[in-house]
Amino acid sequence: MMGYIKSFCGMDFVDSKRKNNFSVRIFLAAFLVSLSIFWFKSPTYSSPNLFSRPEGGVTHVLVTGGAGYIGSHASLRLLKDSYRVTIVDNLSRGNLGAVKVLKELFPEPGRLQFIYADLGDKQAVNKIFSENAFDAVMHFAAVAYVGESTLQPLRYYHNITSNTLLVLEAMAAHKVKTLIYSSTCATYGEPEKMPITEETEQVPINPYGKAKKMAEDIILDFSKNSDMAIMILRYFNVIGSDPEGRLGEAPRPELREQGRISGACFDAARGIIPGLKVKGTDYKTTDGTCVRDYIDVTDLVDAHVKALTNAKPGKVGIYNVGTGKGRSVREFVEACKKATGVDIKVEYLDRRPGDYAEVYSDPSKIAQELNWTAKYTNLQESLGIAWKWQSSHLNGYGPQTL
Repeated sequence: MMGYIKSFCGMDFVDSKRKNNFSVRIFLAAFLVSLSIFWFKSPTYSSPNLFSRPEGGVTHVLVTGGAGYIGSHASLRLLKDSYRVTIVDNLSRGNLGAVKVLKELFPEPGRLQFIYADLGDKQAVNKIFSENAFDAVMHFAAVAYVGESTLQPLRYYHNITSNTLLVLEAMAAHKVKTLIYSSTCATYGEPEKMPITEETEQVPINPYGKAKKMAEDIILDFSKNSDMAIMILRYFNVIGSDPEGRLGEAPRPELREQGRISGACFDAARGIIPGLKVKGTDYKTTDGTCVRDYIDVTDLVDAHVKALTNAKPGKVGIYNVGTGKGRSVREFVEACKKATGVDIKVEYLDRRPGDYAEVYSDPSKIAQELNWTAKYTNLQESLGIAWKWQSSHLNGYGPQTL
């Protein structure tokens, strides 16, 4: 059977093991939902009375998409910093295992609760807000694959734009005054000038970027007649994992073809795919391959926490979150080889139409206003930390069971 070729940022990989078993997926999804609902109702994992009333000196943060890659890392940091955390996730992309890890680390009553819910369900969203005393929302929940967005645009507009509207309406109705919104550099499209600043014109070129920009526009329009404290973070290519090895990135097997460049490298190192294909060696860059800005997830989470602590009523802050330094695809692949210790097979091909040579951020605004700068900027070290988790969790977080 012909392998599936996945293209991203000047790089392809071939998935020779792609399978399409729809009935199995439906069964697993139904089974997972039933387990999740049971877990939500279990008193072991939630203490409604503690979460439904404000407590002096304790900030209660709703983390949407908190079972996902970035959301789970953000939840870990918030819990370490003594925030009260409620995770809401429909587990379509998240991992129940990540939430279980967090619960084991912070088992005390009133620290963490998980709610299985879909943010597209208005009644469920309103029920969640009515039964919990939230002080702030970190809104991560979103489908987030550029290629998939071009194939399923309506899904992306529903999941990102419509769901953000429902969250914002619930926040307004229940007087939750702080929103930290997870956005993306994809809202900029293909800028002609580098580096990208917050003033760079937003002209997204795919449904993912367009849906995120629409959500931003809704938030900004709402803010004009609101005293809500709002922070919008536009971040670049996320890599890495928790330095202490507690959490990592574990995309569903059926989504592997849509994954990040680091995931493709790790899959090649593990032999899941036969190798990598890099398209384009004649760009006007130092080594001819295209250049991107890679931000470690630990730094990204730190930016979110700084945004939360600096959010001011009636004010909107918009920030790029990146290192300010572009790294070439060739450089990334070589760093991944060193991090994994595997001589990954790489084939360099002609460039792909539509790819642009360089995309990297200017993070000076967030440095000046929030005192944030990226610390985990060694590409090989970030990939090494992620690889350590990957190689010790060959099946991700394991079966989605309690």
